[in-house]
Amino acid sequence: MRSLLAGLGLVTALVAGCSGGSGDSGDRIELTFWTWATNIEKVVEKWNASNPDVHVTVSRQSQSDELVTKVLTAAKTGNAPDLFQAEYQALPTFVSNDATADLAEYAGDAKDAFVDGVWQQVTLGTEGVYAIPQDSGPMMLYYRADLFAQYGLTVPTTWDEFAQTARTLRTKTTTSYLTTFSANDPGWFAGLAQQAGAEWWSIDGDTWTVGINDEPTRKMADFWGGLVAEGAVDDQPMYTPEWNKALGDGTLLAWPSAIWAPGVLGNVAADTQGKWAMAPLPQWTAGENRTGNWGGSSTAVSAGSEHVEAAARFAIWLNTGPEATEALVTEGALYPAARDAQSGPGLSAPPAFMPNQADFYAEAKAIADNAVGWTWGPNVNVTYQAYKDAFGKAVTDRTPFSDAVEEMHDSTVDDMRDTGFKVKE
Repeated sequence: MRSLLAGLGLVTALVAGCSGGSGDSGDRIELTFWTWATNIEKVVEKWNASNPDVHVTVSRQSQSDELVTKVLTAAKTGNAPDLFQAEYQALPTFVSNDATADLAEYAGDAKDAFVDGVWQQVTLGTEGVYAIPQDSGPMMLYYRADLFAQYGLTVPTTWDEFAQTARTLRTKTTTSYLTTFSANDPGWFAGLAQQAGAEWWSIDGDTWTVGINDEPTRKMADFWGGLVAEGAVDDQPMYTPEWNKALGDGTLLAWPSAIWAPGVLGNVAADTQGKWAMAPLPQWTAGENRTGNWGGSSTAVSAGSEHVEAAARFAIWLNTGPEATEALVTEGALYPAARDAQSGPGLSAPPAFMPNQADFYAEAKAIADNAVGWTWGPNVNVTYQAYKDAFGKAVTDRTPFSDAVEEMHDSTVDDMRDTGFKVKE
């Protein structure tokens, strides 16, 4: 049993490869794959056409907590699929419930296809390999180039410059803000914490260390709390009709977001097509080149699969094979986690929403190459809910954001201990 699972206090070992040997020979192997990825069936068809001995059937599913619950229930009843799509932050939950096979025996040199920061999210800081990365969400800054020019603003390269830009804008207009702080988007906050150097979870042997209240996170939280308190940035939540309107009418000039943002902007602010530009996130120290990830998912193999080896072979092909990753881009509109695929022909043209930035994906790849490493914990759902509760209250009551971070930390640790995890004092 891998050290992570020992730390989770499990009694049984992962059945990694338990039937992936001779059981994967002879008659055609049938694999089931639970996934929500757009047009993934077209990608799988390419595998099936070239691999008559291993046939994969796609079963379309919902994502997020609904899929987590369904996979865990199926695993307990012995009805799990052979493969399933797993968001990075949900993967430790699958591992801690003995639902994923350890693919280290079959992964070979797959690690070389990904930057360390992405690979760490599927190894969880251990020697195990619990999934193969599929897509990633490197963060960057999107801004209205036309309005920056109108107000005489310069694209900030540090967070200090970002703060000053926000203040400068408010001296020139009372109706617009540089951006907003959203108390309902924990994934956004986690990505910014990654860039700041935070380490919320780590595992050593049988013991977890939780550092959600570490110095980088508190520094980042108070940075945003100060801007909200002085009125330099707005405090409306993202993904509301009001937020959509603000992006379209120039009330909000910038959005620290991820690689997939052009698709969102194209849906909620279609009339501003061609007016936005992308740049690296501002840095905490001038001259650095770091980013975090917001979103992304992987392909996991069920511990109960009778064909772990064959399933692992498909998962590796799906996420590293040139034909497959190209199809993930062109058919599924995913930003592939594999480094070579990030400069493939499917990404030679910029997003349709941003035709003015011809080097969009070349710049995005340079940013993605510097995504920092990150280990998710086993109860991210609790942490995320604590974020919404604590930061929602902090915004309403105008209390320090670092206090909200402490509440997130305490809620996470209490839950881990209540559910049997060993947590370092």
